[in-house]
Amino acid sequence: MHVAILTFEGYNELDSLIALGVLNRIKSDDWRVTIATPSPKVTSMNGVVIEQMSTLEEACTADAVIVGSGVATREVVEDPAIMSVLRGLDPSRQLIAAQCSGALVLARLGFLNDIPACTDLTSKPWVIAAGVEVLNQPFYAKDKVATAGGCLASHYLAAWIITRLQGKDAAESALHYVAPVGEKDEYIERAWRNINPYLPAPTPTLV
Repeated sequence: MHVAILTFEGYNELDSLIALGVLNRIKSDDWRVTIATPSPKVTSMNGVVIEQMSTLEEACTADAVIVGSGVATREVVEDPAIMSVLRGLDPSRQLIAAQCSGALVLARLGFLNDIPACTDLTSKPWVIAAGVEVLNQPFYAKDKVATAGGCLASHYLAAWIITRLQGKDAAESALHYVAPVGEKDEYIERAWRNINPYLPAPTPTLV
């Protein structure tokens, strides 16, 4: 399975790299997590340069995609070359998630029609202007589309994706690893409190 984290020029390190770290707690030969960029290298809002691990085109065929956030998201959604590629994303066959201003990308792609979203406070007016209701909470999901607001909500997106693709036990193990010592139970309990309402109902077991 391939999880791609879309990461653009001016990206927010916390949004892309926390998710990358949590998702990579899954140690399986068929599990791959990549930073997908529109160019060979991108520079963060704080000057951190990272190299491309996969292309945007490859992200369109991934099992799950996180649209990262950054200071140039409004420029991204006005870039016809980037947006024409991202129109290959499809929530009918992929898990699609957005972190903070990444919700603006989903809005422009039409993935948030009649779906409320979470985003950060800076991006909130842009997402509202795109016609999307913004919730005052860190995480929301409907079917295969999820959004998170606030940099430190990025582990909610990662846990949601792991749960959907690998199961709840795998997600809890990943969260337990990254949570602060002495606060692990508290962090995991908070994560499930935010994520559980938006997970598919368990399939009944036939006796």
